[in-house]
Amino acid sequence: MCCGMYSAGRRHLDCLGRRSVGWRRDGVRARLRGRLPRRLLSGFLFSSLTVSGGQLQAAEEVFFTDLPIVASVSRLPQRLADTPSSVTVIDREMIRASGARALNDVLRLVPGFQTFTASDKPTRVNYHGITDDSDFSPRVQVLVDGRSLHSPLFRGGMNWELPPVALEDIERIEVVRGSNTTSYGTNAFLGVVNIITTDPALAHGTSISASNGTQGVRDYTLRTAGALGMAGHFRLTMQEQADEGLDHRAVPLEDQNWRDRNRTRLLDLRANFQLDTRNHLDLQFGRVENRRLTGRVDVSTGAPRPSDPLRPLDQSSTWMQGRWLYTISPEADFSLRYTYNEDRLENAVMLPQYGKYDPGGGRGVRHEIEALHTLLPSEHTRLVWGASWRYDTLKSPSMLDDVGEVSRRVGRVFVNGEWRPWAWFTGNLGVSYEYDAFAGRHTAPRASAAFHLTPENTLRLGYSRAWRNLDTLDYRARQRISPTEFEWLGNPDLPAEGLESWELAYLGDWRALRMSLDVRHFRERVSDRPIQRIRAVAGEPYTVQPVHDLLVKGYEFQWKWQPVKDTRLAVSHARVRIDGELTSVGRRLADPATGSNFSRPANLILYMDLSEQSAPSRSSSLLLMQRLPWGVEFSLARYWVRDIKWTRNTNTGKYNRTDARIGYPFVIGRQRGELAYTVQSLDGAHAEERMERIVERRHWMTLRLDF
Repeated sequence: MCCGMYSAGRRHLDCLGRRSVGWRRDGVRARLRGRLPRRLLSGFLFSSLTVSGGQLQAAEEVFFTDLPIVASVSRLPQRLADTPSSVTVIDREMIRASGARALNDVLRLVPGFQTFTASDKPTRVNYHGITDDSDFSPRVQVLVDGRSLHSPLFRGGMNWELPPVALEDIERIEVVRGSNTTSYGTNAFLGVVNIITTDPALAHGTSISASNGTQGVRDYTLRTAGALGMAGHFRLTMQEQADEGLDHRAVPLEDQNWRDRNRTRLLDLRANFQLDTRNHLDLQFGRVENRRLTGRVDVSTGAPRPSDPLRPLDQSSTWMQGRWLYTISPEADFSLRYTYNEDRLENAVMLPQYGKYDPGGGRGVRHEIEALHTLLPSEHTRLVWGASWRYDTLKSPSMLDDVGEVSRRVGRVFVNGEWRPWAWFTGNLGVSYEYDAFAGRHTAPRASAAFHLTPENTLRLGYSRAWRNLDTLDYRARQRISPTEFEWLGNPDLPAEGLESWELAYLGDWRALRMSLDVRHFRERVSDRPIQRIRAVAGEPYTVQPVHDLLVKGYEFQWKWQPVKDTRLAVSHARVRIDGELTSVGRRLADPATGSNFSRPANLILYMDLSEQSAPSRSSSLLLMQRLPWGVEFSLARYWVRDIKWTRNTNTGKYNRTDARIGYPFVIGRQRGELAYTVQSLDGAHAEERMERIVERRHWMTLRLDF
């Protein structure tokens, strides 16, 4: 069954080559010799590449190279050797082999990324540390088919408890390791995670799967896809994941004041239509809901704590997106995208001194329109430019007390260009200009030069500047703890967080050895790093203040090798060092005469530790994928992580973790499917987020049937 949704690995890409006007092997061979033909750009987009962050097929598998074409850096389709930043590509085989059950777990394979297993504390994902006391990750832009997952409700960050896509629907993930504000705006401060889902035109049939295992793992998935008339295709996924979480009894009695339970439900529909030879329409709709347990109990009696009783925390995200792609000519394309997101959270409790109190609860809505124009002005130059307008609203009765709904407008224009006058040189230049109604105007430039020493060896030097505008609550919060007393007030004078970044990178692509190596050395200066829960004056409410300047430096590498057809190996490593110093605001608040809680010696140390220890000094990963006799697939993932500090008042020691998976694809008569066994934390209990949350061995069986 050509283009089957559930066929393993490479089969669907052959179908892509047959149906796409621009994907011709003569053009691809020319590209692999170092030149991208003019007629390829239109075909590349026509065959479901969304340069705004959407669909990109795994070209390396169909065209005999380990280094793919990516579009997540400059928003132009480029070879990895030509991009202005380092990129990690995780394909569907790696996702399956990792044994990951959650989206954040997949990113353990990316050098420099940190995450932890969810418990009663929601999980996070960070790159190079710089974590906050909030539960979200605002410094790495996360996209699914061009749609940003960042929300005004979730502190301008990504809620990893609400993944809007099933892992089974992901074609590949392109992770840009380095600032990309130029291409994607403020949340791409440190990097981009671009999730690209399977094109509905390449997915047919129906699949059902069920998983059952320890710690209450109960997962069910239904996926189906097919044609919509002569010109359209659809893909529909419904999924429920549930577990009993971590065991509070694994820690000392005095730390057993929490409970854990999680459930997530997903509905995801994508359809596209090839209207004619020039017009392509892509539509998406979905909703994801999550319920987890929150609150505290009295460890001596087991009774709920009156001020924070055990209760469900309900949150959801609903989205719609439409994208129109128009092929102007073989040298130019135009796309227009509209996205709507609505996020809700409810975690209410009745407090005697205040009444109904819902910390973090409310409703956030985002409307976004983006236009993009891609063209080839000359034989050696490619250009993409665009503009976007975003309208956010936030309503939170407890966090915006007596304020009502707060709106925020953001407009942005950008341009990226690639210049390749000689086979040995590729230059990239880009700039963006952004206006934010709260944060003002900022410009983010980027430049890089790649020197192709040989066809297999590339050296790149890059520079960029970036800005991160803080979230709506940082500027406008009005959180009460009683009818007459405020807990937290926004700071309207907050400056944007700044970044100046240099990188020196090397990329080796040795096709004869089936091996590639990507090494990146980075030096990032972060200015005006904000810290929460600071009282500028004794007795006043908490605020957010820009108190630290940071120097983040180190190196990271990723090495991939396929020694024989049935064996793949991927190794990554990162070494990160963060040094901090006080800003002028920080020095003023550190003066005991101000009465600020920041001036206390113990707090000065805690806050600085939160900045300097927010990334492990060393972290590594290894993924082995081995195909055994009788079609059995075996994989082993190993992680080494040094000490890390996720929040101001918690610490996590170093840990090692091993995950494994073994799968047996079968055919019984006309019935196809797979039986798989997955185990996480094979080598025993450890802590990942704080020492009071112990991650123990978890394993489950999965049965999948394809029809």
